[in-house]
Amino acid sequence: MGSFSIWHWLIVLVIILLVFGTKKLRNLGSDLGGAVKGFKDGIKEGAGSGTAETSATSATPAVGQSPVHAAPSAQQSAAKTIDVDVKERH
Repeated sequence: MGSFSIWHWLIVLVIILLVFGTKKLRNLGSDLGGAVKGFKDGIKEGAGSGTAETSATSATPAVGQSPVHAAPSAQQSAAKTIDVDVKERH
């Protein structure tokens, strides 16, 4: 009584086909497959480039290249910020 039989699943499948149609379900399946493939490719890229990024960041800049400048100080960035005040209702 607690589990679904094959007839329950067939009825649910028929209702889903009637509501969405075969074309929409086919598009949904291909979109889902593309998303899974993109996710797997992203995982492979992340795993492969993770070691390359760490070695590239630890390398010193080559001769002729300027070193990366430090972030601006808090005083410099505070001078460039704009304070926006909310207008009070009269």
